Parts: sequence; structure tokens; C-alpha cells
Amino acid sequence: MSEHPQDEREPRGAPPGAASAAGRRGGRTETEARRANGNGPGPGRGIRNLVRAWLRGAPKVGQTPADVIHRENKWSLLRYRPRAEGLTYATPILLVPSLINRHYVLDLQPGRSFAGFLVERGHDVYIIDWGSPGDEDRYLEFDDICDRYLGRAVRKVAARSERRQVHLLGYCLGGTLATIYTAARPERVASLTALAAPIDFSDEGMLARWTRTDTFDLDALVDACGNVPWALMQASFQMLRPTLQVAKFVGVVDRAWDDEFLDGFFALERWLNDNISFPGECYRRYIRELYRENALMRGAFALSGNVVRLGAITCPTLVVSFEHDHIVPSPSAAPLVDCVSSPDTEHLRLAGGHVGAVISRKAKERLWPTMAAWWEARDRVANAHDEAAPSAPPAPV
Repeated sequence: MSEHPQDEREPRGAPPGAASAAGRRGGRTETEARRANGNGPGPGRGIRNLVRAWLRGAPKVGQTPADVIHRENKWSLLRYRPRAEGLTYATPILLVPSLINRHYVLDLQPGRSFAGFLVERGHDVYIIDWGSPGDEDRYLEFDDICDRYLGRAVRKVAARSERRQVHLLGYCLGGTLATIYTAARPERVASLTALAAPIDFSDEGMLARWTRTDTFDLDALVDACGNVPWALMQASFQMLRPTLQVAKFVGVVDRAWDDEFLDGFFALERWLNDNISFPGECYRRYIRELYRENALMRGAFALSGNVVRLGAITCPTLVVSFEHDHIVPSPSAAPLVDCVSSPDTEHLRLAGGHVGAVISRKAKERLWPTMAAWWEARDRVANAHDEAAPSAPPAPV
């Protein structure tokens, strides 16, 4: 197992996606520093920029060209169109976002698109769009989503590749789903990347503590609401950092003269306020067996009746955790690397928060190239063995 050192720290007060939203430079804001040098913008320009941004409306997101190749119930499987030069790497990458977030966080804007970054490097990239559950989806079980839906996506992608396998990346709750699926159905998974994914729920983070309180009546919530409303969950996340909205306001005012900053800020805000309700029965089991009972770490969690053991994961495994992640603290994400049986494991620890560290400019410089290089190195190893290994039978879809 290899481990990367921590990256430089992000300011704790910075809003997600804007690691230096306040733009501090040597105790002064970036705006103040520019003014002191005689070339900074005045407050009038910042106000004008804010007005123009408001008049433009919601910024465009998810602009990397993609096609829907499968649709089932509310979810869809998208394939990003390969670059004109063609594919360089044989094993496709399947991105699995959180069940309660829109997929375009990984394709936010040109220049801030992880999916687009991978396409430009010659990867064949797919992503799941979970859609929005309707009232009739309140009875969807964890097994329906993790085994049937995710399993279908893996098989569909694998069937389109000569290698008949996929590199599977799961982000946040998507990483939990990807990990469970890989442990239970390893045949079509060439590698697993768990990006800020909760695995060990015994941590003392605020979310974990809240789910274990006597006042949190899980059954009453699900029975009353059916699908757990996204607005309720969003309010819970905001309570983790109750001063964040103030910090955002300060950051926007301080950087309002910066057009690029405003475009990125409002694109991220669009995503942060465009969430998905949690199918009720899936949520009930998620909270009860994972958060409260920590069943996955104890080897007591089952998928479609089969016990899931993390030690059954033998494919190359990359675990990514972030130092300032208040949603999935590092003690919740990091243990996976020691639970799998793969001889090829790596733990990448970086500074930053749950969202900002994934989509910021720093991510494009460090996180994205590191993950891409990790897949590329394993593809080269697979290429060296392709001639000697028998080809896999076609994957059922």
C-alpha cells in the first residue's frame, strides 16, 4: 500500500468549490491587495458584476457532450462522447455519483469538468444520472439500487468494452454503493475508486452522531414522508456548518469583480440547490444497518441475501479522503484500504472539503491527474496480460 502526503491546507471558512473564496493574501483580501497596487477594481465593478450575473440567470452546467445509452425507471446511463482522436485506454470508466446529488457535479463547467478531463486524456467515460424518484419509488430497496440498477450499469458498460470490465469510481454515497457492489459482484470490476465514500460509520462525525440519537425517529420519518425530502437533508448538511452561508456571502462580495470566480460560484450554487430525495425504504436500511449498526464493517451487511465482505475485494483499490471533509470525515473513508484483500491498494489523502477538493482548480492540478494516472498505469498492466489471458464471455445485460 502506498500513501500520498497531505496537500496544502484550504481555509476552513471557504465555501465549497472556492478554496480561497475570501481571497486572502498576507492578511489582506485579494481585492485590497490589488487596490493597494493601484490596479484593483473599485466596489462599483463588483456590484455591476453581481447584477449582471443575476440577470443572466442560472449558469449552464453539464456541457460535455454525452448520449443516453440506457434508461430504466428514473435513472439513466450516459456515455460521454470520445474525443476526435479516439480512445487511448481500453477499460472504460464508470462514474457513480451520490444517490442524492445530481451527476453533473463531475461535469460542472468547461475547465471544471472531471468527466471532460478524462475524455481529453483518451478514456471511455460513462456516468449514472439517478434522476428524481417519484412517490411510487418510496418502496425501492437498497438491493434495487445497488444490485439491480448499479449492476445493470456495470454490465452495460462492460459489454461495450473488449476487456469486459470497468474501472468503477463512486463519489460519496455512490462510493458506498460501488464498494458494496464490488465486494458482492467482482467479476466485471477492473478496479475500485472510493472518492470521499463513507465505509466505517462508527466515526464521531456530526452526521453519524445525529443518526444515533434517540430523538431521530427513523421509522416515523420514512412512514410519514415516503421518500425523504431533499430539502430536509440539505438543511441537515447546512447545520453541520451553520456559518457557511455567511462565509459565502463575504467571499462573493470580496470577489465580485472576478468574472471567472462568479461563474464558478453560481454554477456550484446551482448544483448545491438541485438535489434528489432519498427513496424511503432504501434510506431506512441505509441509516439503520450502515449508520447505526455499522453492518458493512462488521461483515453483517447483505446484498440480495448474500453477505458482503470487504475482504472479497481483490481488484486494485484507490481510496481518496479529504482532511476537512465534514460530511465524510477521513476516519469514515480511510478504513477501506485496510479491509480489502487486494495486493494493489493506495490511499490518497488531500486537504480540502467534500466538494471543493473534487471540483476546484487545485483538483484539476493534483486530484484529477493522480486518479487518471492510477487507472492508466493499471490499464498498461492489463494490456501486457491480454494476449496470455483467455477472453471473458459476453456480459449479460
